[in-house]
Amino acid sequence: MNCPHTAAAPADRGAGTVVIDPMVQDLDGETARLRDAGVLARIDLLGVPAWTVTRHAEARQLLLDPRLVKDIDAWDLWRSGAVTHAWPLIGMIDAGRSMFTVDGAEHRRLRTKTSQALTPRRLEAIRPEIEKFTQELLDALDAAQGDDGVVDLKSVFAQPLPMRVVGMLMGVDESQHAMLTRQYKAFFSMLTPQDERLALLAELDVFYTDLVREKTARPTDDLTSALILAEEGGEPLTEEEVVGNLKAMVAAGHETTIGLVLNAVRALLSHPGQLRQVLAGEVGWDAVIEETLRWDTPTTHLLMRFATEDITVGDEVIRKGEGLVVSYRAIGRDVEQHGADADAFDITRPTRNRHMTFGHGPHICPGAALSRVEAGIALPALFTRFPGLRLAVPDEEITKLPVMTQNDMTAFPVLLG
Repeated sequence: MNCPHTAAAPADRGAGTVVIDPMVQDLDGETARLRDAGVLARIDLLGVPAWTVTRHAEARQLLLDPRLVKDIDAWDLWRSGAVTHAWPLIGMIDAGRSMFTVDGAEHRRLRTKTSQALTPRRLEAIRPEIEKFTQELLDALDAAQGDDGVVDLKSVFAQPLPMRVVGMLMGVDESQHAMLTRQYKAFFSMLTPQDERLALLAELDVFYTDLVREKTARPTDDLTSALILAEEGGEPLTEEEVVGNLKAMVAAGHETTIGLVLNAVRALLSHPGQLRQVLAGEVGWDAVIEETLRWDTPTTHLLMRFATEDITVGDEVIRKGEGLVVSYRAIGRDVEQHGADADAFDITRPTRNRHMTFGHGPHICPGAALSRVEAGIALPALFTRFPGLRLAVPDEEITKLPVMTQNDMTAFPVLLG
């Protein structure tokens, strides 16, 4: 199977098929094409066909449908050998045993301790640490300005903050944060050759296995130790299950927050009237966060669920054994849910909270509240420290990373003012 690592800006292939561009050259145009293709759209993911859902109401139903499962063995293309580990996106589906890859009672067993570690009380307890990290990174941002006054908000502030937070929660030493950031960046990038991607996945397995064994011998007050000691239903998690949960949680726990913070800053800087409303206290930061999550979702496409029997959606049928992707960015701009101006950023929008950017149903993101807390601390602190913050380049010059699942920027150059 031909699975290119790079591609030119795609055109639609076949009857109604939308080709998802691995280089992310026109995300707004791709989002519009997906919505125009219907409630269920046929898509091409690096040569692999799948369905995607593009509407809020139908996505909500499908995310609750027990006939759609995470088990890759339910996928016809996997069982037949048409898709193998040579496919660059396979690591996001066949990622080892964790709460992200199982369903039902097993999913609940694997998820319970993670959810317990991220309760509102626990998040409030770590708020001072997040505030401390934020202030340290704002100092670093000030110090990192070049002779021209330009500094990359992503690499100095938005990227290290969530990695510090999730590292603290998991008990990962700060000396390892830069390595993990590089590894995950290479994992998600479509420019990484697949043999290198598989090798770095093996390296991450070794890293997390060593961490789990260290915490097994000397447990501390962190999520890793809590997962090791978990005995939900009298059955502790296996080493593989703890490793799988950690690997996925670190990926999701920092990537989503990077996108949320940067997309919110970008939206406010390109809508100065709304920024003035927020800085004047007329609209709360929670409204900025929710409208950003709806309008410019940190996750573009979430891979993948598989039909265990035929599922009818409108005039289309997801056949047994076919795969479904959830296109959260298209869903966030559903005019039936958010009105004819769904493509506009509006922090006063009455439906801004009615999004599903963190998912819905049993697999809703367990780190959603943490991401909101981090953004709720980082954004006001950033604009309080640097009220004259502005882009250092025209908005149209900001480019996306070549990542098919995350809405991330290559860099975000700013002037602090």
